[in-house]
Amino acid sequence: MSENSRNRPLVTSSFDFALPAELIAQTPAPQRDQSRLLVLHRQSSQLEHRCFRDVTHYLRAGDVLVLNNSRVIPARLRGVNVRTGGQFEILLLQENAPNDWWAMLRPGKRARVGTEIILRDVRGIKSSMRVTVVGQNAEGHRRLRFSGPQNILSLLDDVGEVPLPPYITRTSGEHSELDRARYQTVFALPPGSVAAPTAGLHFTTGLLDTIRARGVHVCFVTLHVGPGTFAPVKSESVSAHKMHAERFAISAETAGLINEAKCDQRRIVAVGTTTLRALETLATLSTVSSQPNTAPPMHAYSASTRMFIHPPHDFRIVDALITNFHLPRSTLLMLVSAFAAPGQICGRQIILNAYAEAIRHRYRFFSYGDALLVL
Repeated sequence: MSENSRNRPLVTSSFDFALPAELIAQTPAPQRDQSRLLVLHRQSSQLEHRCFRDVTHYLRAGDVLVLNNSRVIPARLRGVNVRTGGQFEILLLQENAPNDWWAMLRPGKRARVGTEIILRDVRGIKSSMRVTVVGQNAEGHRRLRFSGPQNILSLLDDVGEVPLPPYITRTSGEHSELDRARYQTVFALPPGSVAAPTAGLHFTTGLLDTIRARGVHVCFVTLHVGPGTFAPVKSESVSAHKMHAERFAISAETAGLINEAKCDQRRIVAVGTTTLRALETLATLSTVSSQPNTAPPMHAYSASTRMFIHPPHDFRIVDALITNFHLPRSTLLMLVSAFAAPGQICGRQIILNAYAEAIRHRYRFFSYGDALLVL
């Protein structure tokens, strides 16, 4: 059966690859825009090795560059069981209302409904803030109610830690100030993400000014990144995987810029898989056009998305993608594979070939790693 066949079922194991452990970036590049950039030309599969600040050479006047401006919150908390003195680690996932959150707790077996926890501050000292486990869902997440502050969100800088992914290892307090600054984009605004939109980490304010000076329109969407984005696909079949919901919002200004560009046949360049998912989700929600490969008019919108993009997929909005190098078997790797060959399944091999080249040239992988530009 041809690799190009749209109907060929994809198995999760086909998105696996071997990565030397030393290529998993543990710290960011000394300067944001000094990370490396691998450029992939989809039509020819040609690859170029560049520095990230060279991205300006691939952007044209009239392009619309769209970035995710969600702010990462210090979502990792530590506390003590009021009754037993046992230790808990809490990862906030989603706010339901002020002081009402869904979260992951470790050890989960001890976080029964009714458990009360005293939070420690960033120095390890017990605070006046308490949290009670008030519910549990089918995924094992706990619903928490905070008491003490008017809104725990406003006090997370005092009690929370940067929610680094597990493949970035730290001893207590190591690189904490560096991570607070660098596991955050320079344009982050609305708080809500528990993982960074990592493609945006490479941009500096100066680089964005240079891009604007070249006649590129820079605008933003907001998608609050949850841990489900980075979770490995555990089902044998790719199509059986279910995405976690993530909240997103697109402003009227951004929608207008995109509409004008699509009418003029100018390119939309998405920075990050989260930005791409937000834009393509809104395209599918439009009732104006049901034809694939056509772009319906965008409009201001706020909702949640569970959109899972994998080969084959027809893209309606985004024409180029800036992204990082992603984990094996991840939904992000599958999305990039779909983008490498829209409407086909051969993009998987194109991306795995690009990753093999990156490994040969010792690129750094994952959140603090280098970048990939797909044109």
